Amino acid sequence: MASENNFVQAAIPRFDGHYDHWSMLMENFLRSKEYWQIIEDGISAPTEVEALTNAQKMEFEARKLKDLKAKNYLFQAIERPILETILCKETSKDIWDSMRKKYQGTARVKRAQLQALRRDFETLQMKEGESVMSYCARTMETSNKMRFHGEKMNDVTIVEKILRSLTPKYDYVVCSIEESKDIDELSLDELQSSLLVHEQKMNRNSTSEEQALKAYTFISSNSRGRGRGRGRGRGRADRGNRDGGNKEGCGNFRGNDYGKGRGRDFDKSKAA
Repeated sequence: MASENNFVQAAIPRFDGHYDHWSMLMENFLRSKEYWQIIEDGISAPTEVEALTNAQKMEFEARKLKDLKAKNYLFQAIERPILETILCKETSKDIWDSMRKKYQGTARVKRAQLQALRRDFETLQMKEGESVMSYCARTMETSNKMRFHGEKMNDVTIVEKILRSLTPKYDYVVCSIEESKDIDELSLDELQSSLLVHEQKMNRNSTSEEQALKAYTFISSNSRGRGRGRGRGRGRADRGNRDGGNKEGCGNFRGNDYGKGRGRDFDKSKAA
């Protein structure tokens, strides 16, 4: 029994100053305990002149008990310094309304925040290299904030936003989804699942192309290396043959010229 009470205590959302987030969690918690209706409707004590039947008295006592339990959950969710300012409130509805007035903020501030969020939502674009999961999470984060600030947004609005703000490489995927599915009936989970499947296919194709390109580059570089080696060997041999021939030719040429020169200089008739 003690462990069960500890679990209930730990499950109560604690107010941390962020009213919109806390009120959403707290409302859901009170609904799960079937106490939200008493906070919405409140409880009013009957006047003395009213004559209640036994059934009505029992119903009123049951509502009072529910109200006390709802107040107990609210007391456990609120820190003592804040709690001391609302101890004079008689019902759980009074406490809830007081918290909303204190911490929800003015309507003007909320409108300004909503306008900024609308602008962020309209300018959202998928970044180059960003994953589908990351972009869908960014879009949902902004849309949830808009809903918290009072924006009534349907899922189809978010679906259309994601489809028109993907990177160009998803263009054929978007066309395929729009032609094969009814966008008005397409849920966010279905859209994300479909995009993830296409993303995985594109990643596999990209990996295969990269591996093929690396293999082709490796083979080409090796072929060029062997070709240059053979060319350099033949070049050296050819240059060696040409140099040897030239040297031999030059020697013969010089020798013949030398012989011819000496023959012209020595005239036998003049010597006689």
